[in-house]
Amino acid sequence: MEVQYIRRHHNYQPNDNQCFSYLVKHIKAPVDLVWSLVRKFDQPQKYKPFVSRCIVQGEVNVGSLRQVNVKSGLPATTSTERLELLDDDEHILGIRIIGGDHRLKNYSSIITVHPEIIDGRPGTLVIESFVVDVPDGNTRDETCYFVKALINCNLKSLADVSERMAMQDRVGPIKHV
Repeated sequence: MEVQYIRRHHNYQPNDNQCFSYLVKHIKAPVDLVWSLVRKFDQPQKYKPFVSRCIVQGEVNVGSLRQVNVKSGLPATTSTERLELLDDDEHILGIRIIGGDHRLKNYSSIITVHPEIIDGRPGTLVIESFVVDVPDGNTRDETCYFVKALINCNLKSLADVSERMAMQDRVGPIKHV
């Protein structure tokens, strides 16, 4: 199924000065729970560890802009991003970076969330793909390595947050007698 999802949603036609790739993460939490985190364009800090703050003006719709503040330690402090695609039925979110003080020019990503069964329980297959210009002074491999490392960190955090929430839902509140 992964291959079908990738062919369907994660196709890019990069030019000679761009790199692209996709990453896959299996999460032991139901798809609705994972999607509830991913779809929050206005609250990426819920699972993205490098985001310290996010401001969106107005309601969240396709075309909405968010101003993201990045935690120290990365070669950036801000990023301006546009919501390109939000499909609650198909569980697809697409963003494009349109500004900021970083080197990710013409960056675009798509994240899709798909139900699957993991160890006999409802789980989620998450696929995130991207395309970005290779900055002057960097190679295609260096650029892809950097972006993939960031996305891997975000996906690991998404899994950690989702799985913790799923466990809390399964266990339920503790009743004191």
